Amino acid sequence: MGLALVHSRARAGIAAPPVQVEVHLSGGLPSTQIVGLPAAAVRESRDRVRAAILCAQFEYPQRRITINLAPADLPKDGGRFDLPIALGILAASGQIDRDALAGCEFLGELGLTGELRPIDGVLPAVLAATRAGRRLVVPAGSGAEAALARDAEAYVARTLLEACAGLGGQTPLPRAQAAPVQGEGPNPGTAADMADVRGQAQARRALEIAAAGGHHLLMSGPPGCGKTLLASRLPGLLPEASEAEALETAAVASISGRGFDPERWRQRPWRAPHHGASAVALAGGGSPPRPGEISLAHNGVLFLDELPEWNRAALEVLREPLESGRITVARAGRSAEFPARFQLVAAMNPCPCGWAGDPSARCRCTPDRIRQYWSRISGPLLDRIDLHLAMARLPPRALRADTPPGESSTTIRGRVVAAQARQHRRGGPLNAHLDSAALASACQLDTRSQDLLEQAGERLQLTARSLHRVLRVARTIADLDGEGAITTAHLAEALGYRAPLHAGGR
Repeated sequence: MGLALVHSRARAGIAAPPVQVEVHLSGGLPSTQIVGLPAAAVRESRDRVRAAILCAQFEYPQRRITINLAPADLPKDGGRFDLPIALGILAASGQIDRDALAGCEFLGELGLTGELRPIDGVLPAVLAATRAGRRLVVPAGSGAEAALARDAEAYVARTLLEACAGLGGQTPLPRAQAAPVQGEGPNPGTAADMADVRGQAQARRALEIAAAGGHHLLMSGPPGCGKTLLASRLPGLLPEASEAEALETAAVASISGRGFDPERWRQRPWRAPHHGASAVALAGGGSPPRPGEISLAHNGVLFLDELPEWNRAALEVLREPLESGRITVARAGRSAEFPARFQLVAAMNPCPCGWAGDPSARCRCTPDRIRQYWSRISGPLLDRIDLHLAMARLPPRALRADTPPGESSTTIRGRVVAAQARQHRRGGPLNAHLDSAALASACQLDTRSQDLLEQAGERLQLTARSLHRVLRVARTIADLDGEGAITTAHLAEALGYRAPLHAGGR
């Protein structure tokens, strides 16, 4: 009788719960049985592991082999357990030293030739193994991702034979190496400069405020006025992601099924799904649950164009993560929680034809039709968007090639970084995420400003949530101005971003 224990990791959202692979060899007819709630891909590992062991010139035991993946109530999926299962069989049969497995964790899918193939979800497993005080061995193809956790002891192997040689001490396994980074700073795909934007001074100002305080932004304007152009510049105004933010972002991408590109390390995500996307595409789903667009935009920007054209159920998915920064995806028998602290930028036309309020007077939409168009977006969702901006069509003369360019993204980003530094010195998060206690402390008003806020709240019929968001925006404007206190001018500008965007009201 032989028994071996190998440590590994499962996948559950961005967590990587520990799994003990217990391999038991006993007498009886030769067979291999895997228990412990394995999915089909895990059950099929019997054939992959057998072929890989034989190709590596080891002996596959002609015994009754029972493989238990503990804990038994945790679902296991994918080919990530192939390597620990193979090592467990070799250790239980005495072909490798079982003591060499102590202090290590193993992940990897095996090919029939014994080749180790990359898997998803490596980064969460590396971080969890480091917290547990163990080393992790992963396929060479996953090494660049594993190396993102700089304090981790992650090693790579190309084949089963190489992994066994490393455990035996004949050939030490190499450390995982990070991929070379091609550049620093904003995302290459969204690094187009704000200097390219002609006119739209108020929109540029709103975008700067949104970047400085982490505020959500809704832009309404006729076709071709620059809404999408401006939105695409927002990531270029944001500071580089911190180490902790970058690890979280990479962990979400790692479990998405598409993997994480190490060359995009510390670059903030930019997601712009089509308005035909479903609620599941936004929130996440599947079995096992995978993150959706709002989680893939974590620590970055989520851009929703043509907002009223989105399915109502898909838009309502945004309400909880806009407040909490997290979303729970529940499926039959399984659930997973994903981070979703994204910055929402939405764009829409002011009416179905797009020309309401334009000086050309070409709009023929009735007030009822405009009201119906806006009603596709729920009041609670609009209430959660801090900045509401009405944009106008630019006159042709503003688009002339000899028009002087506006401020560059680099210049604006300098002010944004300084404003965010003031927020962090107060000991809290960005202004958009201040809780009630921090809001009361950071956004104290004098009597005149308090009267203005109350009068505007009555006139615009603002909810308590809207009033709090006005205070947060005013605090950000004061931070951009380098002021310690919110003045009436700061508050008045913030209130200007809560005015109704169309004549039909909300």
